Amino acid sequence: MSLLRLALSRRWRGTTLLVLLAVGVMIRLGFWQLERLEQRRAFNDHVRQMQAAAPIDLNAVADANALLTMEYRAAYARGSFDFERQIALRNQFWGDPQGFAQYGYHLLTPLRLDGGRAVLVDRGWIPPEFANPETWGTFDEPAAEVFGVLRLPLQRGELGGGVPDQKQEPGEFRRFWNNLDTEQLRSQFPYELLPIYLQQAPPPGEEIELPYKSLPKLELTEGPHLSYAVQWFVFAALVFFGYPVFLKRNS
Repeated sequence: MSLLRLALSRRWRGTTLLVLLAVGVMIRLGFWQLERLEQRRAFNDHVRQMQAAAPIDLNAVADANALLTMEYRAAYARGSFDFERQIALRNQFWGDPQGFAQYGYHLLTPLRLDGGRAVLVDRGWIPPEFANPETWGTFDEPAAEVFGVLRLPLQRGELGGGVPDQKQEPGEFRRFWNNLDTEQLRSQFPYELLPIYLQQAPPPGEEIELPYKSLPKLELTEGPHLSYAVQWFVFAALVFFGYPVFLKRNS
């Protein structure tokens, strides 16, 4: 009996279908890892381009939507803080992610720009003792010029997780947010809000003080995606070519 007829016989038909399904799943996982690799490479290229670009003056930006393609680019803005409309981002931590890290918030303050627009500035991390918005006045400061990097607000977490924010009631001003969704945020400000926010850089050579400022730490590597893809393809080959050997020995 040929191997094909044996594989499709009543005795082995179900097993053969399971083997083919497993091989198909493993091949798909291999290509998925290759897709992740291309996404990672595209992200790395984008970050390198933005890091090499000259800092952009947010006061001089004509097309605000163009900023959506400039995440991680250095930027600066001049204006005055609107402390009456500060908000806080929940579930933020300060410290070593692999060790001790303290829970707290990120304090975001609108910076009023020329021309009636504003940009949210992530001024840094504050500890849970400042959960009452009435205590935020401790951090009020005049603003002449703010430096940092552009960041894209997200409605959900980085991987699509997290708790989404409830829709606001008409006229409600919400102080605490789980995520930064500019579409919802815009509705509670009386001026145009840029579709990005500015993560403020820590002052160079100065003593660290609250709010603790930091810039995103990006690891521009390709990760393990290529090796994972090779592993899935090897597993698929072992099962596909090993199954006939198994049939011969058990026929």
